[in-house]
Amino acid sequence: MDNESVKNGAKQSFRKGKDVWKQTSSRGIVRYCTPEQVLSHILPSIAFGHVTIKVVPDLKKEK
Repeated sequence: MDNESVKNGAKQSFRKGKDVWKQTSSRGIVRYCTPEQVLSHILPSIAFGHVTIKVVPDLKKEK
């Protein structure tokens, strides 16, 4: 699953791998995150309506 959010022109992408979440910044910096960190990044922005969120399912199966 891919989740992209845009805030103040900066795009962040959260991708769920097999066992880990990864956050990619608009500059291409990749950070590993726990599920709790992903929620703490996106929930406040959703609550205040400051972001656009797009969820894209990853249709290919991981090996």
